[in-house]
Amino acid sequence: MTSIRLAGEDDLADILRIYNQAIEKTTAVFEYRPHTIEMRHAWFRAKQAASLPVLVAAEPEAVQGFASYGPFRAWPAYKYSVELSVYVDEAARGRGIGSALVRSVLTHARDRDLHVVMAGITSDNAVSLRLHEKLGFSEVAHIREVGYKFGRWLDLKFLQIVLDGAQQPRDS
Repeated sequence: MTSIRLAGEDDLADILRIYNQAIEKTTAVFEYRPHTIEMRHAWFRAKQAASLPVLVAAEPEAVQGFASYGPFRAWPAYKYSVELSVYVDEAARGRGIGSALVRSVLTHARDRDLHVVMAGITSDNAVSLRLHEKLGFSEVAHIREVGYKFGRWLDLKFLQIVLDGAQQPRDS
């Protein structure tokens, strides 16, 4: 049975394993070299310091996936918009774990009165594009040949969902 919960330090080795799978085998991450456990600890501490969630899909034997969100852009007026990331262990794909993680991220974002959640997805990642569209995201941009990996140019699509129920913000 898979449960979605907040990640802890004990989950970082599994999170690193899953992230490095994405680096080494997919176009989901525009990175060339595997990360280290020290890099994952620094990333996790930065998420905690910024009060940003790191959620995991946990099973008794290991974490099967993780998701988080962070700032979409650095300027203050973007503070109600975030960009999500979701990764699932290659052996656990096709079991609904990605959908459960994205739903949990959306719930977390709504609870914090965020307004827009963005997802940047390579155009060749049909599974992720379908997952996000199934959950209410729609494509808003297609940027051609913006990345280069595995000997080819990669297009990036931006999808977004506008969350309902957010409080009317104030300029500040």
